[in-house]
Amino acid sequence: MTHAADIISSPRLLLGPGPSMVHPRVLRAMATPPVGHMDPQFFAIMDETQALLRQLFQTTNRLTFTLPGTGSAGMEAALLNFLEAGDSALICVAGFFAERMVEIAGRATTDVRRVDAPWGQPIRPEQVEEALRARPAKIVAIVHGETSTGVRQPLADIADIAHRYGALLLVDTVASLGGVDLPVDQTGIDICYTGSQKCLSVPPGLAPITVGPRAEEVLRARKTKVQTWYLDLTLIQKYWGTDRAYHHTGPINMQYAMLEALRMVADEGLLARFERHAAAAQMLWDGLEALGLKLFVPVENRLATLTTVLVPEGADDVAIRRQLLLDYNIEIAAGLGQYKGKLWRVGLMGYSARPENVATLLGVLARLLPR
Repeated sequence: MTHAADIISSPRLLLGPGPSMVHPRVLRAMATPPVGHMDPQFFAIMDETQALLRQLFQTTNRLTFTLPGTGSAGMEAALLNFLEAGDSALICVAGFFAERMVEIAGRATTDVRRVDAPWGQPIRPEQVEEALRARPAKIVAIVHGETSTGVRQPLADIADIAHRYGALLLVDTVASLGGVDLPVDQTGIDICYTGSQKCLSVPPGLAPITVGPRAEEVLRARKTKVQTWYLDLTLIQKYWGTDRAYHHTGPINMQYAMLEALRMVADEGLLARFERHAAAAQMLWDGLEALGLKLFVPVENRLATLTTVLVPEGADDVAIRRQLLLDYNIEIAAGLGQYKGKLWRVGLMGYSARPENVATLLGVLARLLPR
């Protein structure tokens, strides 16, 4: 019998768009022996996780918990739980992952409209208002931190417009929550989800989500069953609530990891955490420009947790990323969609957002790049 390569992989400095580096405290928590998913000890872990998630989302929403699955599971749950056949969805598209929203929403309803912005630019509030004035929508969906472009999307004005026209605001924060400030309640976000593997520095596998009172009322008023059983929030909330009704076998050790990561967020403090990510990003931006590289997104729209840099003329995109990975154990990512081969994407998320990591990457790039 032949075996695959040793499961102990070479250590990598993960500076791509996710997953990010995992802190030793989180790894140790994952090694804790599991208990049953209906064990009172596990219920206590769920309760603490829920309380800390509310602090992270900066919300008081009753429906706040983790979903079993990656950030894409959060996206699917956020859309399919609130859209029924015949409902209208307005999707704000300014990158690869907003396009995925269009695909998922189209499986729930045929009435999916979109407003678009060029990659590298945010959606303008007047675009949303014009579309809703022409015809209202049940949901306005938008990505806060677009992983494909590195754009940070302003949300306050769009939230006001959505509510003025009677729509719920659904926001993807997979690449931003925990790394940049986004107060869910203060901003007026009705449905918000993220992924465990980005700014929270937990391995991929959980999708935290929070649902506000307006959206909860819409969920209760559904005329048909939610299309997805596994991600049906009307069922999952009973497992996380006082009923403790069995729905699925909870991912015990992933929940241990999430709790420990959230404890670390609370220990650091949200403001200090946001400042750390901002400082690491500024160090990266300054260093890249000092190397003569051009950043894709104007500074006023830049996302601190994900930086996009144009591949310089004369540089071999694939060869340099391969050399970074194989010779220096550093991972950065290629561009997506129309910018494949034209961009590098550098993530500074969670435990990866440290000055020593930025200095290491800049030093290696200085050696590899043609002058």
